[in-house]
Amino acid sequence: MSALFPTLNGLLLAIALLLLLPIGVLLIECLAALLPIRESWQSSSSVNDSPSQVNYAANRSSNRATALSGAKVAVLVPAHNEAAGIYPVLEGLVAQLRKLPGCTELHRLIVVADNCTDDTAEIARSTGAAVLERHDPDRRGKGYALDYGVRFLTNDPPDVLVIVDADCDVKPGTIERISRKALTTNRPVQAVYLMERPAQPKPKDAVSALAFLVKNLVRPRGMERLGLPSPLTGTGMAFPWSVIRSAKLASGNIVEDMQLGVDLAIEGYPPAVGVDTLVMGRLPQQEQAAQSQRTRWEHGHLQTLLTQVPRLLKASLKQKRFDLLAMALDLAIPPLSLLVIFWLAGFGLSIGLLELGGSSLPAILLGLDGLPLLLAIAVAWYRFGRSELPLMSLLAIPFYVLWKIPLYFAFLVRRQKKWVRTDRDVR
Repeated sequence: MSALFPTLNGLLLAIALLLLLPIGVLLIECLAALLPIRESWQSSSSVNDSPSQVNYAANRSSNRATALSGAKVAVLVPAHNEAAGIYPVLEGLVAQLRKLPGCTELHRLIVVADNCTDDTAEIARSTGAAVLERHDPDRRGKGYALDYGVRFLTNDPPDVLVIVDADCDVKPGTIERISRKALTTNRPVQAVYLMERPAQPKPKDAVSALAFLVKNLVRPRGMERLGLPSPLTGTGMAFPWSVIRSAKLASGNIVEDMQLGVDLAIEGYPPAVGVDTLVMGRLPQQEQAAQSQRTRWEHGHLQTLLTQVPRLLKASLKQKRFDLLAMALDLAIPPLSLLVIFWLAGFGLSIGLLELGGSSLPAILLGLDGLPLLLAIAVAWYRFGRSELPLMSLLAIPFYVLWKIPLYFAFLVRRQKKWVRTDRDVR
């Protein structure tokens, strides 16, 4: 056994050093999120506000109206069998479009009813939306639907295209703010996208909501404070037409939003986040639906990490751009639960090795890795999530991590590569 000690010590030391990079980047992002807002178009919320406390009422500053004066905004909604819940989503979008500066007729709502077998198209038309019906069972996925909608708009293009999923609650003022920022910066802009817990939440739902909070609010907010790009997270995205018109959208990529953000960043259009916006999705109540949704997200995230981090690093060197390096480091952070699993496994093995007479150095280094990891999670929860997620709910973290282990194992042996729609809860 003693002959294995040097090998095991070396392996654990390598794990400790490898974990230090994503954990360090995570901590920097979480601490940077505490810095004051610098945007001139910010809402009246403070850095202490939780998402539900932010005032999303319209800001009436004159420069805001000027930015969108005369601009045409189109909202594109890809929808597959969303008859059960699409009506209130579209009603809310219509209301926001009517409040945009300029002539109401300039702004449009387009729904792509993609391979639908229900009444999605008819319900969408009843809201006044323009409806495109697409039937191509061999080419399924959100990317194909988006490409179909963009090609339709080519003959009469908007100045800004906003993409919204058909199952989201877009808070008032969000469409205007991300459209205005996209026009002002000539960059893609991602709204803050968070998850609402089910009506009958389970303990792991609270932890899942915290993981979403860290990934989609705290970390992008920190990147924005540092003047660095943020990822695209899938719904509530605004694009200048000149940026999106030639983007590669038609694919079955299961995380097409992340891929699109990387592609545009390399082309010179790194995404930004609209910190004073909010789009709420819903965690599915059904266990099978929740597992399917998380599998698609996590497998897509890991696949993108493995393929796009090297691509970003290469592009950052070739173009001499620090923002692409920062984006690569951000993308290199694995899902939070997987990061915790790696750390716990490494620390546990190092303690076991120490008990058997091995070196104490791996245990010390991995123990030190755990401090910034726990600090990052604590800072994110205390400043941004404690009003929504009671401290006691964090006790479910170990069970949530255990729930995710089979999902990550499946990535190694049976990786999900095809887009699968998450079943909706009946409301």
